[in-house]
Amino acid sequence: MIAAVQRRLRAAQGPFAPKPRLPVIDEIIATVLSQNTSDVNSGRAFARLKELFPAWEQVLQAPVGQVADAIRCGGIAEVKARRIRQILAAIAEREGRVDLSRLHGLDDAAAFGYLTSLPGVGPKTAACVLAFAMGRAAFPVDTHVHRIVTRLGWLPPGTTAEAAYRALSPRVPPGIRYDLHLALVAHGRSVCRARRPRCGECVLHDLCGFAAGAAAGGRADRR
Repeated sequence: MIAAVQRRLRAAQGPFAPKPRLPVIDEIIATVLSQNTSDVNSGRAFARLKELFPAWEQVLQAPVGQVADAIRCGGIAEVKARRIRQILAAIAEREGRVDLSRLHGLDDAAAFGYLTSLPGVGPKTAACVLAFAMGRAAFPVDTHVHRIVTRLGWLPPGTTAEAAYRALSPRVPPGIRYDLHLALVAHGRSVCRARRPRCGECVLHDLCGFAAGAAAGGRADRR
């Protein structure tokens, strides 16, 4: 069923197009900035941060208020600025410099363990770094993925994000993990929305128990 979902979504969305690959630290910070905001706003925040502070050492040395001002358009700037500084400080303390290129020499489990030991870096962020920056066969579970796979019945309702990652990663074939993640995210934004999901337009409609229940209860948006 998992492979069938990937095939249907890819047929509906067009060819798989991976994200531009960033250095490891850049991907960590970009993922932090993506939390609780849109891709457009997080992209602007990341671009502005890099424009004002071309080196991560400069972010670490700058007052947290200046960092927050740089990423203001990404939302909850003070919280994210403190978290970014904490992550960079932890890296500098462990590595003697603000650089994580050595993670490319670690296996998946070791790299995942290192990443999740950083302040505020959970399974989703670590999996994003593994998949997007390191080319590893990881399966990030963000809010869209979590919502859709729960509606499809792959996870029991109430499963935490960390438990979802650990349960799904072994079940998703390695060769389609990156592709399926992007496809589910796109599907969650356009069709399987948190509110008023467009079940009548969904290519997974016949595979989804939620869709059947929504239709029976009149909750689905048929537009």
